[in-house]
Amino acid sequence: MLSIYKTTEQGLDKIEVIANGAWVNVVDPKPDEIEKLVNWGMDMDYIHYSLDQDEMPRMERDDDYTFILLRIPLHQPDSDVPYMTAPLGIMILGNKIITVCRYDSDIFRVLANGKYRLMKTGKRYRLALYIFLETSARYLNLLREINRATEIVEDKLQKSTRNREVLELLKYQKCLTYFATALRSNEVMMERVQRTQLFNYYEEDQDLLEDVLTENQQAIQMTTITTEILSSMMDAFASIISNNLNGVMKALAALTIIVSLPGTVASFFGMNVMLPLTDTNPIAFLIVFGIALALTAVATFIFYKRDWF
Repeated sequence: MLSIYKTTEQGLDKIEVIANGAWVNVVDPKPDEIEKLVNWGMDMDYIHYSLDQDEMPRMERDDDYTFILLRIPLHQPDSDVPYMTAPLGIMILGNKIITVCRYDSDIFRVLANGKYRLMKTGKRYRLALYIFLETSARYLNLLREINRATEIVEDKLQKSTRNREVLELLKYQKCLTYFATALRSNEVMMERVQRTQLFNYYEEDQDLLEDVLTENQQAIQMTTITTEILSSMMDAFASIISNNLNGVMKALAALTIIVSLPGTVASFFGMNVMLPLTDTNPIAFLIVFGIALALTAVATFIFYKRDWF
């Protein structure tokens, strides 16, 4: 899908043809859309870099263009790994800026909806900074979602005797590993951008880059803290599940003993030998039943006092 945006007096508008100062946003491009990008001057290698799931953040600069690759966060609820990252290529080429990504993201929708009032497509480097800023903000939002999801799993784990909840926590821990790797790589790339003084033409751009680095550092710290808490939580809840299972087995063993006592008494009085009450006693059955009931009550009281239920 290829979309072209340009800032006008009315705001950010979607246009049909390429124009000076336009932003071209490409998501999972088809062959004809890739051909358009090549005709507009974007090298095929950079298109492949932007679509390669394993590419890491970096910056390449030439006299005619500046190419920046960063990793953005994605939320895919139907996937085995609900939170992951993907590369996003930003090509500042001539009087236009081109973004290429294999996946659609809320980052593009937020920018296209005019969240940042000072964002102008004609100011290509500032638009790239707003993409950086929105990427860091998206990481923070998804980290909060992960925290809320783990709290729900934590409530279930307190009474669980199964491994399903622990495996779910492991899934979120894998997501955090992806986030931590991407955020650190983004930070290295952004620090390199800062050293090259690529965004030093305007003071507003310098301040915006500082804000981006701060947001990214906050996301890194939040990821680190969440990872440590989740790791400790998994160790603790593995023991809790084992203790819960031990409690169930202990209760079942106690119930087995209690249920077996009446059967033991009945088996003794059912033997074909001389036993007390074998004469014709009208209340013999009640006496035997009372003995069995008394033994059951005593065993139940003992197990209750020992907290075996």
